[in-house]
Amino acid sequence: MKRIYVNEQWCLGCHLCEYECAYANSGIAGMVRALKGKAIHPRLRVEDAGDVHFAVNCRHCTDPVCIKSCISGALTKGKDGVVRIDRQKCVGCLTCVLVCPYGAVLSSPEGHAAMKCQLCTDNGRDMPNCVKYCPNGAIVYEEREAAR
Repeated sequence: MKRIYVNEQWCLGCHLCEYECAYANSGIAGMVRALKGKAIHPRLRVEDAGDVHFAVNCRHCTDPVCIKSCISGALTKGKDGVVRIDRQKCVGCLTCVLVCPYGAVLSSPEGHAAMKCQLCTDNGRDMPNCVKYCPNGAIVYEEREAAR
């Protein structure tokens, strides 16, 4: 299965991936209309550790502990390997946020549901926006050895 990976040595810490993620998941046509003057809520985040920068996103684990901990059955793994959240089923307990070993499941801005990277599969994109528009090629979408 293809997953998102970050090459830290190429990441500039520009946070453009966060904006692209927020835009891709906004449901609004045009980035300016979607984001200008608004707080963004990306499904990934860039961590800055001194001179090292890297995007933290869902790893779509082989054996996801977030799914095992979900009391409402809102988290599922499709045949394509993508771990998804059904926000209609999510009761907002946020146990998945607590158990994710990568810190990749986040509380939604409304606070009543969790959110996470779903590889832009839920918004009709052929490739995750963070990958497509990373100016330095630090974020890649490729097949590698399975995660956890």
